[in-house]
Order: sequence, then structure tokens, then C-alpha cells
Amino acid sequence: MIKRILNRILNNIDLSKDEQVRFLGEIIKIPAVAPSSGGCGEWDKVELIVEWARTHGFSDIERFDVEDLGVPSGSRPNVVVWLKGKRNAERIHEDMPRLLVITHTDVVPPGDLKAWDSDPYSAVVSDGRIFGRGAEDNGQSLTAALFAARAVLDNEILPVRDVGLVMVAYEEIGNEKGILHLMNEGFFKKNDLILVPDHGEPDGRLVEVSEKSLAWIKVTTKGKQCHSSRPDRGNNAHRAAMKFGTMVDEALHNRFDHRDGLFDFPLSSFEPTKKVANIQNVNTIPGEDILYFDCRVLPRYRLNDIITEMRRIADTVEKVTGTSISLDPVLRDEATEPTPADAPIVKMLLSAIDSVYNSNPYPGGIGGSTAAAILRRAGYNAAVWETVDNTAHSPNEYAVIDNMVNDCKVFATLFTDGV
Repeated sequence: MIKRILNRILNNIDLSKDEQVRFLGEIIKIPAVAPSSGGCGEWDKVELIVEWARTHGFSDIERFDVEDLGVPSGSRPNVVVWLKGKRNAERIHEDMPRLLVITHTDVVPPGDLKAWDSDPYSAVVSDGRIFGRGAEDNGQSLTAALFAARAVLDNEILPVRDVGLVMVAYEEIGNEKGILHLMNEGFFKKNDLILVPDHGEPDGRLVEVSEKSLAWIKVTTKGKQCHSSRPDRGNNAHRAAMKFGTMVDEALHNRFDHRDGLFDFPLSSFEPTKKVANIQNVNTIPGEDILYFDCRVLPRYRLNDIITEMRRIADTVEKVTGTSISLDPVLRDEATEPTPADAPIVKMLLSAIDSVYNSNPYPGGIGGSTAAAILRRAGYNAAVWETVDNTAHSPNEYAVIDNMVNDCKVFATLFTDGV
């Protein structure tokens, strides 16, 4: 009986494929960019989503909007579309955990428009993909979750538990007016089953349960500017910065060299990335040099130890070169305890993925950062999963349409667990 019901729901999802593409296309066309990046926020996009939900029979919709006078609407919208279960309708299983799927409605700016093959907000469908800013991040999963809930609702199925489709604002620029606001409002419960579909792999096998610590370190080296024909009259900040960079690169990789097979890249990484222009001409010795390190550190190590080692090397370079070196952590995010691989949400998700994809999925860790880290830090177990080609934030971002439909089936399988 249960299998027959689920098959009917999954068949309905297949039939909704074209409708899913049209819906994702409509939300791509709304540039939900933060005002700090020149946009107007998420309001229009969320209004479209809410209207769609009401039109398709979702009567229980909850809002957690946050005042923001920097956008025309005056608010940043957070919305929860509920698929109420037997707990609510029949007053049974009062302690049954809720299942929450958390997606975000904001997108990053398109960047260099010349790098796009089409208008980032035109939602072009080609070769089994839909192209546009926000197609993958996070429109694919947002669409899949909504259509999974609709398929369950259309078949008049009552899930065992309440299912909340949580769509938050502000994820791309810090979460303060998004998921952190919901947390401050007491929305989350300790026994919630939480899925954050905001990272994945093309084969859909990785269920992310852990993330590395993250630190962006700004390194400012100061010497003395002079003409390059008389280096004795100055102190080359760029040379000292290069010395520091090579020394710290070697030292960090040698000292913090543990391998952890839980992660897709099993080592800590310490990458020199951004380099700020120091002088405009070739024949001047720079008196100041600025570079950045992007450090992704396994949870077994503390960021304080990384920064202390960098400071030790900076002190050494200062003594040798006569320059001064300052270290400024412009972003710092300490790793949290991982979600246990045997946590209920992980086991349920692994089972649902395998039933749809027949792929032998597995729990693992990543070097990136998602909103799940915020939840884990607050003591909530959260799993991260979707099936994507990882085109987020890039020109010609796209979602693979079949991935969206199949992930929709995984969500529906989760929603009907135990029916």
C-alpha cells in the first residue's frame, strides 16, 4: 500500500517536469540581489512563491519578515510553507519531530555580463538545463521542494510529521535577516529533522555532515617606497610579503598535515589568493603590499593555532627584512561538531536518495560553508544534500532539469516516510 501511494506521487512529479521548469524560470527572472550589491532584495520573488503556494492549496503559510529600510519593500522576507501531517490533523504523535527543508531566495549579482552567453535573468532552457543567476543556487532545490510537497498534497496524503519548506532571505551576505532571525524568534526545535539542500555533487551521492573551519586572513606588509634604481633608499614590501607567503605556505602545510577521509579534499588547505595592486608603475619599489590567504582547516585544528603560527613567521620575516607585517582575519568561522552519520535525518536522507537514484550515497564533509554550520553551532543536527554540477556564483550558472525532477522525488520520499 505504501509503495503504491509513493509510486503515484513520483509519477505525478514526472508529469510536472515542464511546470517545474516554468516555475524555476519565473523566479530566475526576478533579480533577488541584496541592496549592498545593488539590488532590491527578495520581496518580489517571495510574493510570487507565496501566491503560487496559495494557488496550489497550501493554506498554512507563516511569515517572519525583518525590517530593512535599504530595500523598496522595507522588509526582508522569510516564509515557511507548511505541509501539515497527522500530528496536526489527528493530534497523534505529539512528540513527532518536524521535517524542515531550508532553502534561500536571495542570489548573488551576475558579475561580468560579458562572461555570460545570455541575460542572467532570462532563464534560457537549452540541452536539458536552465540557465540563469540563481538557477542552481538555490532555485533548483527550492522548486524541487515545493513541487514535492504539492505532489503529496494533490494525492491527499497526510505525512506522519509536519513538513516545513523554509525559504530564507539574506543567506548570501551573512544570514542575519534570514536563518539567524528565525533562530532568534525560537522557530527551531531541538528534535527537528533539518535538510539544507545547498551543496552537492553531480552524482548526488554525498550527504554533507561536516564542514571545515574557514578563515580569510589579510596580510599587510609595510616597508618604504623608493625608486627601483636605488633599492638601498627604501625597503621592498613586496619582497618581504613574498618571503612571508612562501614561508607560511610551507610551515602551515607541514604542521597541520592530518588527513581526514570524511572530507572530499582530505587535508587542510592554506591558499594565497587575492593580491591587491600595490603600485601602478614598474620602476617603483612598493612601500606597502597586501595579500590574502584562504584557509580551510580540518575540525581537529583550531583557527587560533593557525593564526599563531602565521604570526610567528611574520615576526621572523619582520626581523630579517625590517618591514612590519599585520594579520587581519577578515572572516573567521570555526568548525562545529559534525552531524552524526547515524542521526535520523542522515539515515532518512540516505535511504530516500538510494531509493530514487540507486546510487549507494554516503555521509561526508566539505571545505565550503553552508547555513547548516549555523544550525550545528546552535546544537541542531542538519544534513546538506542536492544533485548539482556546482555552477553556483559562476557565469552561465545552470540547473540540470533531470536533477531537479529526481531531487524532487527524493524530497517527496522523505515527506512520505512512514505513511
